[in-house]
Amino acid sequence: MSTPSIRVFRKFEGLFSVYKPNGVHWKLVRDTVETNILKGINAAPPSAPRLRVKFLLGPGGSKGSSDLTLSVASLPALADHPLVSGPEFQQVRVGVGHRLDAFSSGVLVLGVGHGNKALKDLYGSCVTRDYILEGEFGMAANNFTHTGTIIEKTTYDHITRDKLEKVLAMMQGVNQKALLVYSNVDMSSQEAYELAVKGALRPDGKTPPIMLGLRCLHFQPPHFTLEVQCINETQRYLCKVLHEVGLELRSSAVCKGVRRTRDGPFILRDTLTRHHWAAPDVMQAIQQYRCLTNAPKHTRMDTKSTITGTQEDNHTDSQWQEKGGKEAIAPLN
Repeated sequence: MSTPSIRVFRKFEGLFSVYKPNGVHWKLVRDTVETNILKGINAAPPSAPRLRVKFLLGPGGSKGSSDLTLSVASLPALADHPLVSGPEFQQVRVGVGHRLDAFSSGVLVLGVGHGNKALKDLYGSCVTRDYILEGEFGMAANNFTHTGTIIEKTTYDHITRDKLEKVLAMMQGVNQKALLVYSNVDMSSQEAYELAVKGALRPDGKTPPIMLGLRCLHFQPPHFTLEVQCINETQRYLCKVLHEVGLELRSSAVCKGVRRTRDGPFILRDTLTRHHWAAPDVMQAIQQYRCLTNAPKHTRMDTKSTITGTQEDNHTDSQWQEKGGKEAIAPLN
């Protein structure tokens, strides 16, 4: 028979996403959410304690008699008292999806209970992820970010938006060719044509990072902003992409910020900020994702691999900031 705590725990089983702030390790985010979920589960009313039969000694029934008699009584077992047994759940395992380093921020997917298996299945399907990259021309660093040691300074006055977009188009074309090679599909077949039309071409097995989309959102030298869609990436790889963009433009560049705006079906505006990592908010987010996955296909959120517009991205960020996300990078102009 399930107890109230077990019934509450079953409501937490599933997937949800949180917003990881910049400068915070993902383990600290995971541990904080895990502690809040554990408190919420153990806050459920305790189940009724088991009753044990006990024989009690008492005086005899007749007056003046010194004989003792036994009486039967049902008393609660002290071993089931919360002060003796402690909380029913001592630990809850919260799994982490595609991780973010301390330098990066954005969507971080977590799983509870059987959600850990769903998390593994989700990332075995080569889902795409969207990022916003903030860059600055004119310098190069040993770790490709502005926090590293500056090893070179260059000019950037010759860089225009047209030149930048040509370089981005060239890099995207190279990655598209790599995707065709790693997809292990005959390019002359009808299957390849249908997959390409749907944008459903995916690499077969583990591959190097591949960028499916790359474009410029904001350009005001020396600062610029790119939007990237990719598979099998790391945050260091994304920072290196900005470094290579600078080299192609006969200059140099460093990364000033990496923010993940989408991770598979999880988008930025649906993430839980640090002010909403409490158990009730997590439970609500998990229930919403369950309703989404159980809904008919024609009513589900569109998660195809298409680059979103600048206006839509600004709308997403403003909605996220209204939910309490003070650590977000400022909305793009």
